[in-house]
Amino acid sequence: DVPKVIEPQGDSSVPRRGSLCDQHCAAINNVQGDLGCHLHCPRVPPGGLAVGWAGHGALGGSDTLYQLHISAVAVSPAICCQQHSDEVCESCVVKTTLTAENAVEANKLSNNYKFGFKKWKSHVTARPWEDRSEIVKELYSDLSVIRGSGGSTVTCGNVLYLLLFGWWLSVLYVLMAAMMFVTVVGAPHGRLCWHLAGYFLWPFGKVIQEPEVPTPRRALGACEAGTGESSALLGGPVPRHWCPRCWAGARSWRCAGTVVWLCLGYPVLALAHGLVCITAWLLIVLIPVAKLSARTATRVLLLPPERVFIRHLRMMEVPLEGRVILCCYRALNPYYYKYAVAGINVFAVNLLPLVLVTLVLGYVDNRNRLTSSPVKFTLALLSIMPLSYYIGMAIASISAQSNFAVGAVVNATFGSITELTFYITALIKGSREGNRCYAEIVKSALTGTLVGCVLFIPGLCMVIGGIRHQEQRFNSRSAGVSSALLFLSVGGVFAPTLFSKVYGKLICGECHNVTQNPLGHFLCHNCHFDLVSRDHASPVSHRPLVYTVSLLLPAAYLIGLFFTLKTHSHIYDIHISDCHMPGHHHSAVVHWSRWRALVILLLSTLCMSACADLATEHISPILTNSTISQYFIGVTVLAMVPELPEIVNGIQFALQNNLSLSIEIGNCIAVQVCMLQIPILVLFTIFYPTNFTLVFSDLHVYASMFSVVLMNYIFMDGKCDYFQGTVLVMVYFILLAVYFFAPSPSGC
Repeated sequence: DVPKVIEPQGDSSVPRRGSLCDQHCAAINNVQGDLGCHLHCPRVPPGGLAVGWAGHGALGGSDTLYQLHISAVAVSPAICCQQHSDEVCESCVVKTTLTAENAVEANKLSNNYKFGFKKWKSHVTARPWEDRSEIVKELYSDLSVIRGSGGSTVTCGNVLYLLLFGWWLSVLYVLMAAMMFVTVVGAPHGRLCWHLAGYFLWPFGKVIQEPEVPTPRRALGACEAGTGESSALLGGPVPRHWCPRCWAGARSWRCAGTVVWLCLGYPVLALAHGLVCITAWLLIVLIPVAKLSARTATRVLLLPPERVFIRHLRMMEVPLEGRVILCCYRALNPYYYKYAVAGINVFAVNLLPLVLVTLVLGYVDNRNRLTSSPVKFTLALLSIMPLSYYIGMAIASISAQSNFAVGAVVNATFGSITELTFYITALIKGSREGNRCYAEIVKSALTGTLVGCVLFIPGLCMVIGGIRHQEQRFNSRSAGVSSALLFLSVGGVFAPTLFSKVYGKLICGECHNVTQNPLGHFLCHNCHFDLVSRDHASPVSHRPLVYTVSLLLPAAYLIGLFFTLKTHSHIYDIHISDCHMPGHHHSAVVHWSRWRALVILLLSTLCMSACADLATEHISPILTNSTISQYFIGVTVLAMVPELPEIVNGIQFALQNNLSLSIEIGNCIAVQVCMLQIPILVLFTIFYPTNFTLVFSDLHVYASMFSVVLMNYIFMDGKCDYFQGTVLVMVYFILLAVYFFAPSPSGC
């Protein structure tokens, strides 16, 4: 059922212009952004969405530009061609073409439009250098390229370098120069340190070069002839004593100077540059300074002093002969948030040591001698963010390099592993301590994830995307599938709660007679509906209903997968066709192979379990000593922190005017919470009894129901702007205020 483009008949090799169908097609608002857009009229059902990627060759071919086509019906056939029934146009379609460098990247893009697959923005393969923008090329450029005059070097970033690093590095080099001069044998290195002191005070607009090494035969001939060769670097003939044969007498003297330098001078300067490198790398925008310090410590300081030359670019009349080692123009670049190392974003790279610090402090300092429990809880919670990124990257890499079945299994298995590890460890700890508060915290986190993914993530993406694009459109039919599953899942999850309200038994902790009359009014605290029937006083139990719901919800999830990806695949119609594009010869160089991604996925999951265990271990003081409601802690911190990578992906999609994926990110997470995570927790309680029951408070029920209804109302027309996104965000913050002022749940 692949949509087919009708070829023109006869001599009409060129499409006719001016027909009513073409006029309607031209009137359709085209998709904005940086995506190439084309118009065509395939045979697709009205209101459908066709997604396809075109390419040629096997996976990882090297002679094709792959294109992902997303087609959404914008005008019905009756309106388009009501007076031209003899024409081949059945519906006018806006076709957006997304280009992919290779088959793996095209597979990743197509997976983004599949229900149940993780939506991932970052590339899983290395992008060709010629396809990158000039801004990105500058990020990865080497500090050994001499560019033309780019204006004054006095900028805010360069002044910041002078205040943070330049002045004390210069002072340190002056002290090292004095020490080397005192040793006498280290005088050459002392002169080098003296010149480097001026360089590192203000390295911008200066160049450090290494002269070309003459071959031994040429050097020997020059020494014997007695007339030195001309060198543009030195500006004159090469002296006779530069010949290696003439240096034999001074070899021992040079060796002594080198030993003194490596023992006294180099370690101190290498340590200083290492400190500068780490600090600048963590600040991200100062990564050029980190590159400068790293190359100095590993290259410049290890060269012989006579082979290091420092020149000012303005003083150079002709290009110098030799190899450029360092040439820096700017210390600060605000675009380094796009920088990636082996496909990993620089933020995730910088947060990875935080995971190691958290694990060491959490399992070594058991008695809290070094840090307190709130600090350890905060570190464990922050460590979940980079681990969530690595898990998402691994899932996207495996899915892009595998077939549909493997990708579906990996997404269903590890798609919710971040949240489940925390929930299960919290329930285990609550069961061991006999504290019902942990079960209430888990329920609050589940509700917070549901409400946040339904209101906050789409609303925030609408606001940020609406700032750049006046109006954004999305496929309302595909969003309707997720909305229908969301309605079903929310109704199934809260069915045991409604059952408890009707047939439950109200149990209160303590009651006081207000009127001093035995038949008067009583004021009760810590009341809840009990259907567990431990004493068999209640004739009804909610467990059969809970187990039934826990079986039906995953079955509904599987039916949704079968519906969207098999029987009604025209909603996400994916097809492959040949599309030869001359001039593109790119092979698929994946950042992570399947085995590497699998190992990283397993290690990240293991570290995630350890961090979740530490978070639940040190959350007790926060729950007992904090004046904030436990509802608020669960709904905000525990629910939304693990979803930060997904929020970033949604914002990036919205900025590219691809709001459909931004909405699907929130909907898919919400559906997985209700249809996968909650049934897994119920299944876990069968084998490991805990205090978790599928009975939520009234506040959770009302907040979730209202959020789902509001989301479906706003997404009804298939278009939105920043005002509608503001409404969703404001409603979310209103619900947070309700949770903030609500009393703590019973048992906490």
